[in-house]
Amino acid sequence: QVQLVESGGGLVQAGDSLRLSCAASGRYAMGWFRQAPGKEREFVAAVDWSGAIPYYSDSVKDRFTISRDNAKNTVYLQMNSLKPEDTAVYYCAAVPRRMSATTTASEVDYWGQGTQVTVSS
Repeated sequence: QVQLVESGGGLVQAGDSLRLSCAASGRYAMGWFRQAPGKEREFVAAVDWSGAIPYYSDSVKDRFTISRDNAKNTVYLQMNSLKPEDTAVYYCAAVPRRMSATTTASEVDYWGQGTQVTVSS
């Protein structure tokens, strides 16, 4: 059973930064999705198992950075210049194959418990 344990959410002001972490019980292609109230869960960022190839949604590109530490089986999402529209529950996601910007929530095999990110204006 794959376990994904997230941490790092919180309440910040617009323009602030946050870093999310997700520790996995194995090595997978990993990423982050988010879901705002009343909206579908959407892709945010992903990185391949080697950590060499990142993918981003257009809405976060140039503000968010995904990285991973394979020694710790942990993926990070550094979120800078946060905006109120970034407010959502952020979910860590993992797949045994490949995750990219075109991966949909229905294609994800494993999910973390979710962590709330709230950005006030």
